[in-house]
Order: sequence, then structure tokens, then C-alpha cells
Amino acid sequence: MDTQEKLQLLGGTEDLDEEGVPRSPAHSPQMRQAPGAAGVYWASARGRRVPLLRVLRTNVCELDCRYCAINRHRDAPRASFRPEELARTFMQMHERGMVAGLFLSSGVAGGPDRTAEKLIETVELLRERYRYRGYIHLKIMPGQSPDYIRRAFELADRVSINLEAPTPQHLERIAPSKDFWHHLVAPMQEVKRLQARHPEKLRAGQITQMVVGAAGDSDRDILTTTQWLYDELGMRRVYYSAYHPVCGEVLAPPAPKLREHRLYQADWLLRFYGFRLEELPFAADGSLPQGMDPKLAWALRHPELFPVEVNRAPREWLLRVPGIGPESARRILQRRRQGAIRSLEELRGLGVVVGRALPFILLDGRYLADRAAARALWARRHEEAPQQLSLPWERDPLAAAATLAGLRAAS
Repeated sequence: MDTQEKLQLLGGTEDLDEEGVPRSPAHSPQMRQAPGAAGVYWASARGRRVPLLRVLRTNVCELDCRYCAINRHRDAPRASFRPEELARTFMQMHERGMVAGLFLSSGVAGGPDRTAEKLIETVELLRERYRYRGYIHLKIMPGQSPDYIRRAFELADRVSINLEAPTPQHLERIAPSKDFWHHLVAPMQEVKRLQARHPEKLRAGQITQMVVGAAGDSDRDILTTTQWLYDELGMRRVYYSAYHPVCGEVLAPPAPKLREHRLYQADWLLRFYGFRLEELPFAADGSLPQGMDPKLAWALRHPELFPVEVNRAPREWLLRVPGIGPESARRILQRRRQGAIRSLEELRGLGVVVGRALPFILLDGRYLADRAAARALWARRHEEAPQQLSLPWERDPLAAAATLAGLRAAS
């Protein structure tokens, strides 16, 4: 098999996100395949499109992850790159301007350390023989030993190991050969320890991803673990991938892409808007509302807190207003030093999505929303997941609290 054929097989021909999870071509804003170039994907990085070579060193795998198209039971063509072959191929593509970085992963063949050794050898060739100093995202294998984790940490700009499921019980249903704590969380903890000792390294941090809906997990299950990953492991980002069956093995109905989208919106509330897990608007079954974004759902459940006066509200309350994000809140605070904001045009100029914000704000003491439309919007607060309104600190989902306590105790 020649190099181009290997790239076709190991780089893939379907659309993937940066974590190597299959997506449909219509729903992949993070990474999209470049036309006519096997293994080359456009990744989103700080508002720019950057071409990366996303490739497996081998698709031979001894694991039995049931959501995965290359697990040991699949009847699929297999191939492998030798480290020197893959390093040379990447450098040729880089010198021709085809790629600006590398995302290198692998099936597990010969155990996690043997697999890691081959990946590290590839990256060492790039760094030491070819003097490549650009971006490298390197996968850590489940159960990889600390010595190999340390070397990956030294060589890469970003590392990741996929958690795949929010709890050990969920993981056992979809990846029976993986141990949640030993194979997945322990390597993450080792990366965190290395980051604490060497904060100048691993500039793009550590990330992970979870498969959504394959193991019967709820949105609350997933986001409970997400909160723990951010708080306890300093995770740079958690990615979510809606489950869809592969190779005829159906673990669950395909997860709607809208569910994945709502998880990303809730994730942003946790990371950038000052929300805590217990404030998210879960239904009794642990799901997020599907008919509206979670920030709007939270606001509608708290009419006692609105409207907010734009000219006096502190940053934390501006961030609770639908249509106001971290950047527009910053601009509002900066603009207020010059005097009161008095027009909707000014708000638009500061980046506020005025149509969304109007029912929830006062502008210089005036309520400018169409009152009939506002009443209709507030009437939607019981549309999904009806429950008695309460303040955030009065809601204490026992399942989420127990999961968080278990994660913290076990770690």
C-alpha cells in the first residue's frame, strides 16, 4: 500500500471534529476536510481556518470500544505508517504549504506503551531531525504509563485522551476493556501534575471528548463530569459528539445534533458566563431544554431577577441577560465610564443581540420591549420541563451532587 492509499485510509474520507469523531459533512464547524486532500482538515483556531494533517499512525486496534469503527471486531482494511514514513510525509506536505500542523492519533496495537512509543518516535523525528516547531496535537493512549505521558507532554502543544462517557458505569456499557479511573482519568491527572510543574509547556493545554447518548447518559450526567473536569483537572476544553451507530452495531438511537449543540451552549455557560452546574435548567430526567438555549431557559425561569438595568448592572448580571456575552458585557462596562447608554443602536454597536436582550433589560430606566411579545415569551417558561420556579441555590439535584462527590473522592 503506498503513502497516498494509507492517507486515504488512515486520514479518513469522512468529516471529523478535532477529536477524530465522525460527523456528517453538514455539521462540523470545528474541522472540515479540505477538498481533494486525504487527511487534510480545516480546523477552527481563533477565528482562522488552519489546515491540519489529521491521521492515525495505525488503525489496527486491540480494544473493543463499541462506538468505534476500528475496534478489534470490525472487518475493515488495516494499515500502518512507520514513524519515519509518517514524519517524512508530513514534512513534505508542510513544505508544500498543504498543512500547518499535525493531529496524530492511533489505534492501540501492542499495548498502550508500545503504541505511545511509536507516536512519540514520529514526533521526535519531526522535532529533532526535521526541526519542525509548529503545532502538534498528540493523543495519549488509555493506560499509557507516566514516562510516556511525560515525553508526550514535552513534545506536543496539546494532548488529549478521550473520556468517552461521564461515569465508570456508562463507560463499561460502550468500552468494556477500558477502566475509567486507571486508563483514562489517571493519565489526565498526570498531565495536570506536569502542567503545574511546567506551566510554560503544553501551550494549547489538555482536552477530552465524550460520546453523547451511546450509553444512556443524560445531559446532567455529562455536564456534571464536565464541571469536575474543568474544576479538578484544569481541562482546557471538553468536546461532545452526538452518537450515531457504526458498522451496523446499534447501541442506542442516534443522538440528535441539536442535543450536542445544547451541550456546547451549556458548556459555555460553565466556562465563560459564571454559571454553576446546579443552575443549569435541567428537566426531571436530566435533559436540557431542546426548544430553546439553556441561558434563555434559565432566564425565563427567573422572572424575579429581571429586567436588569444595563447602565447599572455588574458584569455578572449582564452575563445573565440573553443576548449579552462576555465581549459585549466588557464593552458595556467600558462604555459606561463615558456616561449612560441611551439607545438601542448603541447597544447593537457594542455587540448586544438586541432582539434577544430587550425583554430582559431596562435602558436608562426605560422598558423598550414590545410588551405583548414579552408576555408571550415569558409564557414559554413552562413549555419544557415544567417545575416550580426556584432560586439557583434552592435547587440541588441529588444525582448530580452524588456524582460530583464520587468523582472528587475517587480522584
